[in-house]
Amino acid sequence: MADARDLDLVLLGATGFTGGLTAQYLAEHGPTGLRWALAGRNREKLEQVRERLGADHGELELLVVDASDQASLADVVRRAKVAVTTVGPYQQLGGPLVAACAETGTDYVDLTGEPEFVDRTYLDHHATAVRTGARIVHACGFDSIPHDLGAYFTVQQLRPTGPVRMRGVVRAAGTFSGGTFHSALGAFSRAKQMGATAKERRAAQGRPTDGRSSRPVGGKPQRDKVLGRWLLPLPTIDPQVVARSGAALPVYGPEFRYAHFAGLKTLRYTAGAMVGVGALGVAAQVPPVRNLLLKKVPQGSGPDEAKRAKSWFTVDFVAETDGRTLHTRVSGGDPGYDETAKMLAESALCLAFDDNPATAGSVTTAQAMGDNLLARLQARGITFAVVD
Repeated sequence: MADARDLDLVLLGATGFTGGLTAQYLAEHGPTGLRWALAGRNREKLEQVRERLGADHGELELLVVDASDQASLADVVRRAKVAVTTVGPYQQLGGPLVAACAETGTDYVDLTGEPEFVDRTYLDHHATAVRTGARIVHACGFDSIPHDLGAYFTVQQLRPTGPVRMRGVVRAAGTFSGGTFHSALGAFSRAKQMGATAKERRAAQGRPTDGRSSRPVGGKPQRDKVLGRWLLPLPTIDPQVVARSGAALPVYGPEFRYAHFAGLKTLRYTAGAMVGVGALGVAAQVPPVRNLLLKKVPQGSGPDEAKRAKSWFTVDFVAETDGRTLHTRVSGGDPGYDETAKMLAESALCLAFDDNPATAGSVTTAQAMGDNLLARLQARGITFAVVD
């Protein structure tokens, strides 16, 4: 069915800041003859985005559609091989598009870092997507590609035969997007619902049928002797995504455990960060305070190019198995915007054009695209390396 579609991909959310960067990336790095379109509610804003892309894209098709109208979304996405969306927070705005893609057999990629949304779409749409052949791939930005593909890269070097214990340690300098902040506050405010949905998904999904096991594990603040950093557990979606790849792919070994941390220079910074995260979690529970914070950090805006050029990230992985220890690292530029737009766009292009593993339903980046996406990102300047 995909061969009859007249678009390779459609991008929703291009009138926002990160969506605009994604459109610019596709305009500059998409293959010759790429058939794509911009979709959104406001035609005038879409025209402004198209104008910024330059004269070579003056005929780029614009599709007016409301993200809440599932029927009209289905009309749009059934024309495309892949639907790409930066429209969040996804818990509030993302459901109709996932439903439309699952029903029409259209591949889907997004930037969500919202666990409840990911689990809910699995429960509501995984079976339909398996039936139609759609690949629903969440978290295709800084959440969670460096972590998911970094762990995948690491176990490929290990080729374990016994249990694997792995930790990922994130360091970054940069500004994270207003959309990420809004999504994080939303997740903090729905901790009870998030836990209930996660439990429902675990019951529905079950364990790997081949007898292996894979799961995320918690941690506590500690000094990492290999990295020389203080570790602070990170309450993000990344360890869940990594563990799902571990459950899906035998290369992770018979028993895979993954822990996720921020890496900080000193104990004082670690203690301060703990207080800050705790305060944010408390604030999210109080609606007036939460609303005030959301107004202070608006969506759809971001730092200028000069500031983004000074930003960077690293994710170190330390894996222990079979009496061996391996240290690897993923590194790149601005995590919140430039590299996120790159990762999202390359994920969409990978699904549209590459000979990927045969998968369908709700799948991770490692599961759906693995080696192909890894090669694409390496070719575009994101480094995956073994550290001596």
